[in-house]
Amino acid sequence: MFNFLPSLLVGLIATTLMVLNALFWVPILLLFSALKLLLPFKAIRLLIDPVLLRIAEAWISGNSGWMKLTQRTNWDVQGLEGLNDKSWYLVNCNHQSWVDILVLQHLFNRRIPLLKFFLKQQLIWVPVMGLAWWALDFPFMRRHSEAFLKKHPEMRGKDRATTRKACEKFALIPTSVMNFMEGTRFTPAKHVRQQSPYPHLLKPKAGGMALALNAMGDKFEAILDVTIVYPDGPVNFGAFLCGKLHHVIVRVRALPVPQDLVQGDYENDPAVREAYQRWVKDLWQAKEATIKSLIGS
Repeated sequence: MFNFLPSLLVGLIATTLMVLNALFWVPILLLFSALKLLLPFKAIRLLIDPVLLRIAEAWISGNSGWMKLTQRTNWDVQGLEGLNDKSWYLVNCNHQSWVDILVLQHLFNRRIPLLKFFLKQQLIWVPVMGLAWWALDFPFMRRHSEAFLKKHPEMRGKDRATTRKACEKFALIPTSVMNFMEGTRFTPAKHVRQQSPYPHLLKPKAGGMALALNAMGDKFEAILDVTIVYPDGPVNFGAFLCGKLHHVIVRVRALPVPQDLVQGDYENDPAVREAYQRWVKDLWQAKEATIKSLIGS
């Protein structure tokens, strides 16, 4: 509706609608979260968590609404058939831009349970959004460099403990655990620095997926392997708000959970770690082949 306007004006409208949508839903989220905090019992959590998820889904629907008003996007999407919003999923995706998150939420909303992301600890201080992520039980991770861990060995394993604690909560009601296996957004500079063997991807990290599978492998109905391609090149969030997201290709594959790996000790068993890395390598080679077939290079 508004995408015929100058891009800066489109950006102003999109930003206003996005902020108003958040300011409407976040206080409602916080109200129910306060009840859960004051009454920290499993029975209360089982009552309130579904309400929080419905609120989050309504918020995402609002985001999809202003995206439709401000974007003129050609969506080429395959693989959404047969999904179930009453099941548990482990979702894996390549990562190029913050826009990936809105794309995933837009496509999966009410098709699968709410996507739960593992976030950097610093993001809890993002105005409004940090409180919303906290209210929805998004885990906040303190990621430390190897140099820091050598000086403070007592901090090693803290993120693993956070992951396990989060997965215990996720196991109570249907949840989609989101994992960007590259660990960061793709940029040419990171690609060169890593010397990644995959032309369109950074090197994958198996540890996060191994932890999630070890903690919740018996719950997951499938692993959803998602590939996002922007044929015109990834857009940053500012350009997205200004209506510059013209073409998105998304392919979704439902993969069986590798039961032979679920009970393995990734951290302490070299054979299990090697098996996971082989599985991830096969996954990444298939994703690279998919990207090449979609963009023709």
